[in-house]
Amino acid sequence: MTIDTEVRHVTKPGANVFLELGFSAAEAKKLHAASRKQINDTRLLKQQLMAELSNWIAEHQLRQADAAQILMVSRPRVSDVVNQKTSKFTIDTLVEMLSRVGKPVRLAVE
Repeated sequence: MTIDTEVRHVTKPGANVFLELGFSAAEAKKLHAASRKQINDTRLLKQQLMAELSNWIAEHQLRQADAAQILMVSRPRVSDVVNQKTSKFTIDTLVEMLSRVGKPVRLAVE
């Protein structure tokens, strides 16, 4: 059995994928705007959580290797947090890391 791996189409960066999926122009515009907002909201939330972790590390004057042991992650993962590499983390992972250092996270829905 062979698996077909041929690339037939590539969507250009920044293009509206919803148009390419066949949605009407108006619907594609709404869907694209909604998806951009959701992505941005998620990124902002991750940045907040990462800032809390970074502040905790700084407050305790920890080296990244020491913080990594406490957080139960690798030292490069701590570096990713400190450098706000949001795409490398889920919200769940960041919440769990904050919990490990005694900073429980509460969610407020507006």
